[in-house]
Amino acid sequence: MSHGPKKQTRPALVAGNIDGVLAPITAMMSSRLMVLANLLKRGAILRYKRLAGLSSVEFGLVASLGRRPPSVIRLAEAVGMDKGQISRALAELVTRKLVAKEINPRDNRETLVCLTKAGLAAHDAIVAGAQERNRRLLEQLDNDEFKLLLDQIDRLTDTAARMLADEKELN
Repeated sequence: MSHGPKKQTRPALVAGNIDGVLAPITAMMSSRLMVLANLLKRGAILRYKRLAGLSSVEFGLVASLGRRPPSVIRLAEAVGMDKGQISRALAELVTRKLVAKEINPRDNRETLVCLTKAGLAAHDAIVAGAQERNRRLLEQLDNDEFKLLLDQIDRLTDTAARMLADEKELN
């Protein structure tokens, strides 16, 4: 029995290496979906910065505001961010005259937000860009493949939501 130093083993190689072996985590479906989502998000960030001068947080807020003015609290829930982050981003959008804020006349503890005329133009550019990106992404699928993909995504999303709820219970 040897008590000398253990020989170091190399971790599994990643895609693009000479052996073409994927690291176990990289081969997982969830990792592949995250790569796809990150690529789409990075492309969207570049597009909306170019088209409307908006950061990723800002274009998310403008897109979410759409044509329905919610409260800051409901907007935070819709985009999955905390109220402080939303408030800071909204302050910048107000400064740039893309968003208007006012106190809810029915409840002075609540702030209502809506897009200005310039904000609506930015929103329309975001929607048009999103539609073009969506068309390009999905043009390789026929109708049956598209329906199957959406069904599978919905099923995976439901399962992921249950998994998140399970994790929250354990914490």
